[in-house]
Amino acid sequence: MSASRSVSASRVIDASPATIFGVLTDVTLHAVIDGSGRVRRPAATTPALELGSRFHMYMRLGIPYRIANEVVEFEQDRLIAWRHIGGHRWRYELDEVDGGTEVTETFDWSTSHIPRVIERVGYPARNLAAIERTLELLDAFVTHREHAF
Repeated sequence: MSASRSVSASRVIDASPATIFGVLTDVTLHAVIDGSGRVRRPAATTPALELGSRFHMYMRLGIPYRIANEVVEFEQDRLIAWRHIGGHRWRYELDEVDGGTEVTETFDWSTSHIPRVIERVGYPARNLAAIERTLELLDAFVTHREHAF
């Protein structure tokens, strides 16, 4: 991963890595925690994600579209990343810490087929803001669910 072609944010969430990982591997919950406002819903029923899983999501950026993704990094309760046709990746790293789990989300376009286009259209800055919002939503969702039981 190239530090110059990635943006990340972290947040400590008062939940176990297993609980958070369960949300990240459930594509039906991606729209609930999406800070970009683009993710709508999965295109099909998909079992919990694992290495090599392929899944399609309905999205909206001005117009609706569908995007195919593949899980390319996976370590149970610790790490998951997926990429789509553009080659760039969304990665979540989970580290157990005092007070819960530190969740780091990264948008990594070092593997993109069109890195300069991503930079020219301003996706890194926009995606950083979306990452921060996603971590807020993930925190609220997980904390609410854990306290609801």
